Amino acid sequence: MIHRRALLAAPAFLPSLALAQPQADWPQRPVTMMIPFVAGGPSDITGRVIAARLGGLLGQTVVVENRPGANGAVAAQAMARAPADGHTIMTGSIGVFAINKALRPNLPYDPVRDFAPITLAVTMPNVLILNPQQVPATDFAGTLAWLRANGARASYSTSGVGSSEHLTMELMKLRTGTEATHVPYQGGAAAATALLAGDVQLTFQNLGTVAPHIAAGRLRAVMVTSAERNPTIPEVPTARELGIDDFVVTSWQAVMAPTGVPAPILARLEAACIESLRHPESRQRLNQLGVDVVASSAADFRRFQEAEIARWRTVVERAQIRAE
Repeated sequence: MIHRRALLAAPAFLPSLALAQPQADWPQRPVTMMIPFVAGGPSDITGRVIAARLGGLLGQTVVVENRPGANGAVAAQAMARAPADGHTIMTGSIGVFAINKALRPNLPYDPVRDFAPITLAVTMPNVLILNPQQVPATDFAGTLAWLRANGARASYSTSGVGSSEHLTMELMKLRTGTEATHVPYQGGAAAATALLAGDVQLTFQNLGTVAPHIAAGRLRAVMVTSAERNPTIPEVPTARELGIDDFVVTSWQAVMAPTGVPAPILARLEAACIESLRHPESRQRLNQLGVDVVASSAADFRRFQEAEIARWRTVVERAQIRAE
């Protein structure tokens, strides 16, 4: 019954799945969904939404395992070395699957060679947010004035060196001639907690991580990096509206498996992950956080990933950003 539902969810995969006799009894044990950051961030939220329905579709428990460190490189290296049997998959970020390759010449894994794509799960804009107890500004112009007055004494948190938040802030600094000191953390949730605590004064963060704090007034949003205003925070202007052109930055989360997983198993994982993401309750949960569900095919995600690696390599080189 479970196998039939996966077939119905992805009819394009019928030929390969029909030949999947050696994997007919897969999965044989619980599947691990690895998350390369601490709990509460975008990768964690997305991975847990997928995992909540994935187990029922596969007929096995899906165990979520957070393994933070080195902007996702710790978990990614472990994933690259995991048995290629489909029992270990990972939900990771733009940093893990694209920016790290552009930023770190000695990266201990290759996000294209070492991983098999499953789906581009979600996209979301970054949002520039302030701690209103630390920064008196109420809009972007006031934020720039405050940054110019404080220089390097101002500090910003991110989910790690080379994360989309890090590169977004560095680009803003270049475009506006401002300064701020980078304080990296092990994940978006930790970076947001540091901002809430007043350990830093501002940050760019994925909207999905901080939307509840913005709604509650604990954090103040002054700019969003999407092409259009986001319906979750419709009062917040885009970078283009504020006079910063070519500043559309969309962060994303995707699901991968180790290279070498048999094609029939990958096809079944792809169909099940897509079905999990497209379930009305999953979509509603993610949309409430300002996250857009994509649930792409594996082939479309691979093309997108390779284009993103090329894009961020250009950004890193032009901005002369170096891994710390």
